Parts: sequence; C-alpha cells; structure tokens
Amino acid sequence: MKVSIARTELLDALSIASKGLSSRTTLPILSGILFSAQADELRLNSTDLEISIKTSSKARVDEAGSAVIPGKLITDIVRNLPESAVTIETNPTGATVSCAQSSFVVRTLSADDFPKFPDVVPGEMVSLPTGVFSEVVHQVSRAVSRDETRPILTGVLVVVEEGQLRMVATDSYRLCVREVPVEGVLGSLEAVVPGRAIEDVARLGSSSKTVKIGVSENQVVFSFGDTTFISRRIEGSFPNHKQLVPKEFVTKLIVGRQEFLEAVKRVSLMAQHSAPLRLKVTTADRILTISAQTQDVGEATEDLEVDIQGEDVEIAFNHAYLTDGISVADGDKIALEIVSPLKPGVMKHPEGEDFIYLLMPVRLG
Repeated sequence: MKVSIARTELLDALSIASKGLSSRTTLPILSGILFSAQADELRLNSTDLEISIKTSSKARVDEAGSAVIPGKLITDIVRNLPESAVTIETNPTGATVSCAQSSFVVRTLSADDFPKFPDVVPGEMVSLPTGVFSEVVHQVSRAVSRDETRPILTGVLVVVEEGQLRMVATDSYRLCVREVPVEGVLGSLEAVVPGRAIEDVARLGSSSKTVKIGVSENQVVFSFGDTTFISRRIEGSFPNHKQLVPKEFVTKLIVGRQEFLEAVKRVSLMAQHSAPLRLKVTTADRILTISAQTQDVGEATEDLEVDIQGEDVEIAFNHAYLTDGISVADGDKIALEIVSPLKPGVMKHPEGEDFIYLLMPVRLG
C-alpha cells in the first residue's frame, strides 16, 4: 500500500477511528487501526468488539492495499507532524510514515487478522439534526450509571416516535428525561445504547448536519458524513421513567437558573467528604436558603429570593448531582418540585414536561 493524504484530513479520520480502539492487551490487533487504500479513498476501521467504526477520506492512492497500524502511535505521530502531505507506504512487516523532512517506521500487523466490519442491516434509518441530537445527549448523559453490575443503567434509552426524540438516563440516584420535537422525521425506533458510545457519536458527528440512526436485532447503527459507527444494544428492560416521576408536589419554587447554579457552586465548597447540600424553603419570606456544613472544615449559607407555592420544607441533595441537573437544563428559569424530605425532588422547565431531572434526597441527620 502507498497512499498520500493531507495531514489535517488524516488526523480528523484518526480522531474518529481512535474512539474504537481497545485497551485489551490480550488482543493486540484491537489496539490497531485497519488502513485500507483503494481507488481514490483511504478507509480506516477500528473495533473493540463492542463498537465498530469505519470512516474514510479522499486520498491519492499509488498502490492499493491494507495494513493494521498501532492506533495510538499513528495518531500521536500524525498529530505532531507539520501541515503537509503525509505519505504512508507499507511492506510485509511495517509502514513508513513520511511528511516533509520527517520519517517514521512503524511495525504493522496483518490485515487478515483484523475482525470483519459488522454486516448490519437495520429495518429503517431515522435522520436527526446533529445539533438537536448532540444537545439532548449532553443533557441526559450526566445521569448514565458507571456501575457495570447493572448494565441496563449504563445506557441511554433512545426513542423516536411521532415526530419526537426522547432520551432517558438514570443511575438510580437521579433520572434525566429530555424530549424535543424533530420536524420532518419519518419512522420510529427504540433502543438502549451504551452511554459511552452515544456520547462519542454526539462529539464525532458535530461536523455533519445530520445523524442517521438505525436499529437491528442487537446493534445500533449511526451514520454521519463519511463515518459509520456501530454499537451493540444493551438488552433488558429500561426502568419506566413515567412511574418514577411524582405526579403531584407539596412545594414548588421557581428560580433563575444561572443564579441558582452559581449559589449552589459557592455553597458546595463547604459540602466536603460527602456532606449534603441543604435546601430550606421559607414560604412566608419567599426565601430559599442553601447551606452546607462539613465538620472540622466550616460552613456556608446563601439566601435566594424565589417564587414559591406550597408549604415550608427542608430537603438535602448530593451537591454534585444537583449541580449537574441545573447545569444541563436550559432556559432562564428552573422549577424545583418537592413532595417531602424523603421523596425525590424534580427539576423541570417552569412550563412543560420536556425536561425532567429527578434527584433522590439525602436523609437529613
């Protein structure tokens, strides 16, 4: 194989393909990227056996062929090269990477040993605006669980139906639901996609106008630009979020989102060693008091004027989870609905149910 390609285009393709690299030392081939050159195209493939990525770029191909090159190494090399054409030439045991006055010789692996790219035929493909898709992923992904003992919670439920995109994530301590209308979208789908995979797609697809999603029996296909990204589906029943969200509230307050976020961040400086953040609502004074205290460290208190309906109440939350919820909400104001100090609090837009962030309380001592 002998191929020449602009350094920027090669680095962009490597940045995408490197998301599929495996860190498993028992299978060295999975830490490599399969380079395939033919006609006027250079194609890069990577896989960790759970996700598979295929992307391509226009290139000058002097000699067709393929080879597996260590992924992290070739990415680091190209990232540090000057802005010029990069030539990759392979022989049976290695590859020579040259650019301007620089030249590197890298050991390669046989392309015959690289896993074949999955042959997935989804029932239908749904096309979504990339901006909308990425925004929704950003909002719900904070609530994805990192605990592998409950695999279903490490994923994001993605539902497209009747012109609506809905994503749901929960780690059992908090739940985030975001629903947005998507005009002109035909078809429907439902799948639980691994959180890491859908976050990667949201980042990698940002340069394309649309992201196409298709679902097969046990895999999900994402297509954007010249890239195809395939992930396994997570099997199992995702928690019914509609049953988890309280239908009524005893106390409701509406507060400026940015003002609330900044106050919570300041007071959280004194919520150390897992100390909770306390919210005390005083209806008569229309005051929300945010406080935190850590033994042998100190304490902090801040009052905010808010619109309040209902009764006085005091509730406590994990400060990091509360900060996440306020951060990913959009709009100038946010509503917090409380049933009791022992039941979940719900943050949402003051009008409507298109964003819901449910947060389990911390028991007050």
